[in-house]
Amino acid sequence: MHSLRVVLDAFPAILSGSVVTLGIVFGALFLGLILGFSLALMQVYGKPWQKVIVAVYVWFFRGFPILVLLFLGYGFFVALSLPLEPFLISLVVLGLTSAAYQSQIFRGALQSVKQGQLAAARALGMGDWQGIRCIIIPQALRLSIPGWSNEYSILLKDSAICFVLGTQDIMAKTSFAAARTHEHLALFACAGLLYFILTLLVVHLLQRLEKRLHIPGYTEAGGTENL
Repeated sequence: MHSLRVVLDAFPAILSGSVVTLGIVFGALFLGLILGFSLALMQVYGKPWQKVIVAVYVWFFRGFPILVLLFLGYGFFVALSLPLEPFLISLVVLGLTSAAYQSQIFRGALQSVKQGQLAAARALGMGDWQGIRCIIIPQALRLSIPGWSNEYSILLKDSAICFVLGTQDIMAKTSFAAARTHEHLALFACAGLLYFILTLLVVHLLQRLEKRLHIPGYTEAGGTENL
């Protein structure tokens, strides 16, 4: 009963931390979407030197643990005398890291669209960029939704490490309450359940969006169906 009372007392504070957590995750997702899609376009349709830049970028952010990247980001902000706002540093670092992973999601989606469609666009008098923008990209974005929902789950779990910089997220609020009450098991179980619910809700919404925007003739994995 004591553990339950402690959890109920701390739950409002832990729940308030979920606002910070979701702010970091959705901000990082958006930053990763913008940058990651640009990187994917460079990797698929860019010049050789652009493809090299993308490869180095992806190698860097996929090759370092997220905790190391967070401290590197903190040091970068210190070196440039930028505001040391933990929320902003966490969002930028997770966003840049997510861009590396999202670029590969979008690259696969772009390559899964039948390339004959671009040739057909040229036959209709469209330029390459117009054909890519009007025909390829809309389909690629829809095909990317399954991978994008998986990226949300990964970012949500990675965001739990951001409390080391001082972000007032779920983990920070839970750690503070656990240090004060010594009810570590019950409080962290509550935090874990909250993470699980946030994952389940958003992934469910993205799955519904995926079904609604499904392209006839393509499987969920982006391949062609047997028609």
